[in-house]
Amino acid sequence: MHGDPEFTLLGDAVWLDFVNTAPASPGARDLLPNLAAYHRWTKAGKLVSDAEQVTLDEVRRLRRHLVALAEALHEERQPRASNIEAINQILGRLPGHHQLTRVKGAWSTRFHFDRQPLALEAIARSAASTLSEPLTRVRQCAAEGCGLFFADRSPSHSRRFCSALTCGKRLRIERRRGDRLSPTV
Repeated sequence: MHGDPEFTLLGDAVWLDFVNTAPASPGARDLLPNLAAYHRWTKAGKLVSDAEQVTLDEVRRLRRHLVALAEALHEERQPRASNIEAINQILGRLPGHHQLTRVKGAWSTRFHFDRQPLALEAIARSAASTLSEPLTRVRQCAAEGCGLFFADRSPSHSRRFCSALTCGKRLRIERRRGDRLSPTV
């Protein structure tokens, strides 16, 4: 987890860090209330900021689609076509071309980008990458009051917490306290 005091950046997937800026429950605050906050978030995530080229409505619209996508993947449901279309619409902005390359002795085609992706493009690429990785599961933190989404790449897909150092540790401490408080027979 990155130490940015304003944003929780888990480092699992850029798009999930973006999703985690949305209010997780009624009454929770939106971490991207304006384009200035979005710009700070892109810089915290080491992305090329596009805050001067996009509208707050566009940022929030993509985030709503990605929140719905994260929820669907967490619940192991197929995502809505509109969520995929939102990703493809952003990906369609990336200029580039296919390039033939040799990888491990075999020829392969790869898409070569003509410039570094801007923040919304990098977010869309991150979501597309997660969707195309069959061994990655999207989970929502099981710690009470957390609700952050993360990418579970563990071999058994048994990861339950966004961070073993914060949410996982908090649960272990609560269990130990409960064990000490429970009567012994």
